[in-house]
This record gives sequence, C-alpha cells and structure tokens, in this order.
Amino acid sequence: MHLIVDTDTAGDDAISLLVALRTPWVDVHGITINVGNVRFDQQVENALKTVEVAERAEQVPVYPGASVPLLRPWVSAEYVHGADGMGEVYFPPVRQRPETTHAVPFLLEASHRWNGSLVIVAQAPLTNLALAVRQDPTFPSRVAQLWVMGGSGNGIGNIEPLSEYNFFVDPEAAAIVFSAGFNLYMVGWDVVLEASILGPVEFDQIRRMNTPWSRFFLQTQKSTLEFNQRDGGINGTSHPDSLTMAMALDNRIWHDGADYYVAIETRGEFTRGTSVVDRLNVWKKPANAHVCLAADANRFKQVLLTLLETGQTAIQPS
Repeated sequence: MHLIVDTDTAGDDAISLLVALRTPWVDVHGITINVGNVRFDQQVENALKTVEVAERAEQVPVYPGASVPLLRPWVSAEYVHGADGMGEVYFPPVRQRPETTHAVPFLLEASHRWNGSLVIVAQAPLTNLALAVRQDPTFPSRVAQLWVMGGSGNGIGNIEPLSEYNFFVDPEAAAIVFSAGFNLYMVGWDVVLEASILGPVEFDQIRRMNTPWSRFFLQTQKSTLEFNQRDGGINGTSHPDSLTMAMALDNRIWHDGADYYVAIETRGEFTRGTSVVDRLNVWKKPANAHVCLAADANRFKQVLLTLLETGQTAIQPS
C-alpha cells in the first residue's frame, strides 16, 4: 500500500502512526502535519518522535503543512492531550528534522507518482487537503482512497454538542474536501465511541506487557485518560485515529456503512463544523462519502494490543 498520513500529532495520532509504520507491507511515503491538537511546531516534533519510536528514523519524511485554518483562529485541544500533546512527557527532540518542502506540493507530487494507488489517511482538520484541492482540482481523481476521521454520522460531537473537533477547527476546509470528488471514507465520532474505547481491562493488559510499545502508549495516553475520566464521561481512552487507520489497512474492521451525501455546516451559530449526513436522501444529491455506521471493536482492539505487545501488527493485505 502506498500511504500518506495527514495528522495533527497528539496522543492517539501517534499510536495511529505506529499502526501504519509497524505494518510491514505498508509503504508510508510521508507524514504531513496540519494545524490541530497542539502547537504546530510541537506536532511536528511529536511526529518525528513517533517515527523514531517506530524504528523508522530517517526513513519516513515529515512535511510541515498548514499551520492555521483557512479562515478562522486556531482552536487548541491541549486541554485533552496535554500541552505537549503526548501526555505531558515532553520528549526531547530527535535527530531527524522535518523536510523543507511544504506538505501541499508533496501531496500533489505524490498523487502523480502513485496515481490511482495512493491512499491518504486524514486524522486532522482537513486544511492541507483543501489547499491541495484549491491548487489542483484534479488532485482527488488521482487518490485511490481518502480515509477521514471526522464528523459524526448521528450528531454526537466531542467539542460542541453536535460538532467533532477536526471539522470544528476548519469547517471550510472540510466543506471543500467533501465537495471535491474524493473516494472518501468517513469514520465519525459516533463510531469511535462504540468501537475504539480501551478501558480498565485493556489497560491492565497493556501495563503487564511492559514493552517499548506499551510504555510509549501509556505515556502518550496519560492526559487523555485523565481528561476522559474527569470530564469526558469515558472510563478509558478513545482512539479515533487508530480506528480509522486500522480500518484503512484492514477493511474487515468496517462492519457496516452506506453511501450518503454529507454537508459540512460552516455558518451555524451552534453547529459549526457539524457533518450533516443525509441518511433520508431528503436533498436528492449524489453521495459524496462512504459513511461508516459500525466497526468491529474486537478486531480493532486485537490489532492494537498485538502491536503494543509484539511491536508489529498482524494485519494482512486484503
């Protein structure tokens, strides 16, 4: 698989990167950084650190991209992930440095190089991808699959009552991407809550593993776990990005879904960034997204736990 990961590297983003980087048959050609969870420069460092932890230092380039949303001020999620995005560990900088090429020209060049076979997993606000579309409207036609972690299929949000963080940060970018013509797979927060939560049982397993991978997981998830238990109503950690990545690599984790027209709210007073999924076909518009409705939680958790115990996923090419 020819893969690019577009990310705003914080806790679960890092674990998602490990899933890709430690699956032997996946060629991660680059990691592009997008405005999102924590300070932009910190996100770059977090990605570089994760590449090192994955034992791929100097092999997988990291490309800084959009450091601000298209039209709006940045909204941080440091209150969830910690100021460093990695559980307040504050890892020292690693030797590998980011590329000088901007993420957008890299994405466009990669789409030509792997025309028709490139897969992109977008686990951040969609600013980089929107800028690429604006620069070259034919870009989506060269991308085999675009997997988007964002929105919600039934209205449950995680930053506002109806809004998921990635689309909330840059709703205009999400609107551009959803109208651009990608072969787009959407994994929303509603599915994340049903299928990706690791609770006390899984955390006990992970603590007993005592591997470099399990220790990295426990470090980077510390702030998220504390936030979820204190304010999020979740006794565990949520893994939206890892779920989306695992699903892109193992389509059997996608348990149920359907094709719908999805609009992104850009003007609502209380619904900024809400993904409006026309499940009743009221608007009579052609579908623009494959929307995940249910995921195989057991299969996903096995992928993650195997990675953390052995340092490699057991995912086979489908």
